Amino acid sequence: MTLNLESGRSQQKRRTRDALIAAARDLIAKGASPTVEDAALAAGISRTTAYRYFENQAALLGAAHPETVRESFLPAHPPSDPVARVEIVVREILRVILATEGQQRTMLRLSLEAEPDRARLALRQGRAIKWIEEALEPLRARMSKAAHRRLVLAIRSATGIEALVWLVDVAGLSRDEAVRTMRWSAGALVRAAIAEL
Repeated sequence: MTLNLESGRSQQKRRTRDALIAAARDLIAKGASPTVEDAALAAGISRTTAYRYFENQAALLGAAHPETVRESFLPAHPPSDPVARVEIVVREILRVILATEGQQRTMLRLSLEAEPDRARLALRQGRAIKWIEEALEPLRARMSKAAHRRLVLAIRSATGIEALVWLVDVAGLSRDEAVRTMRWSAGALVRAAIAEL
């Protein structure tokens, strides 16, 4: 019987990479915006080894939260209906929020500090705005710039971690009920905006 050394190395590489990612996620949940060195130290992995997996902090944070580097939440051939497009994007945003809720709550708490260090807020970089703008692209030519911006911000305010925290912690809804409410709110906002055209 011969050992498959390549398979063993591949498994070890995967374990090392997974350990660095897990350490980065844990550090984010504790309020840090970890560097490669921070994740290496927390994972008990040498700095040199860590840099073989992630060349910089952006690569590490992108691996820890791959949704943050996605350009679009729409499928390759999205529908033309803005209500359907927003539903697709909001579903995905909410899926990500629930999957990373601990880290999202930490980033929200840090953003509420008197003078937050924006560089530390890895998950609070305004990416959802871009995704919602893309979903509303079919309406851009039919709305004023101000009205379009207002709609984007209204949808974002109704579907982010802030809304989830309020609906769950204050209103007492289950997470499923909160998600249904946020999806309903997003759709209602789009339909109301279309009715005003």
